[in-house]
Amino acid sequence: MGVFVFLPLVLPLTALPIARLAEQHLHPRTAARLLTVIAVVMAASCAISLCLLFVVGTAHLTGNPLPDSWSDPEVRNAVPFHRTIGSSAIVALLVVLAACARTLRRHRRVRARSRQALGVAGVSGPEVAVLPDERPYAYALPGAPGRIAVSTGMLAGLAPDEQTVLLAHERAHLTHHHHRYLLATQLAACVNPCLRPLRQAVAYSTERWADEEAAHSVGDRRLTARAVARAALISVPPPVPGAVAGALAAFAAPGPVPRRVAALLA
Repeated sequence: MGVFVFLPLVLPLTALPIARLAEQHLHPRTAARLLTVIAVVMAASCAISLCLLFVVGTAHLTGNPLPDSWSDPEVRNAVPFHRTIGSSAIVALLVVLAACARTLRRHRRVRARSRQALGVAGVSGPEVAVLPDERPYAYALPGAPGRIAVSTGMLAGLAPDEQTVLLAHERAHLTHHHHRYLLATQLAACVNPCLRPLRQAVAYSTERWADEEAAHSVGDRRLTARAVARAALISVPPPVPGAVAGALAAFAAPGPVPRRVAALLA
């Protein structure tokens, strides 16, 4: 195998320039999809590389998982890796598995708490859940079916046409399942931290994707830019975790608003 088994582990170092190029030159829909695929492929390659290092690198260890045919001393002596590398690969695999499990558990817990929060608030039925809360916030809550959670404080701070843009933006998140792109890149970053730029780029691209969908829906890019800017200005930080709105606020991620507004006006 030589040094090529290490190549997938260092290839994610190219994530930052790839993310920058995609954000600058691709439509946000294309960028989100492409960067998600790249992140998943790179993460899978890193996992396979760690597995190979684990299997081959532990060839000299007692109780190794290699087949019986590999027990021949000549075969073991031909293995080009030190046992320290194999042992390190075991630790790395355990860390990756723990990080992925923690991310999945947190994702499921937040969604469950958010659903429960809507039930506690007595909101049911329509796609748009209006929560009686003076704190301004709004975001899409994925699920079956998906819901749009918006507070009365947010609606009071926006003009009627801006409210239409806000709902179109959040509806685009639900329609195109943007939470799946975000979860996939989060898991990829758990496998290799060097993939974090792709996760951040996908988060920005999904917001820009929803902005473009909203602009197309209302037919006015300047109105969309104004609504995005005003909603960001009046939005409050997520409330204290554990509160009813706190569970829902975990899905609120407005992204770099000045860049989004500039892109809409460009």
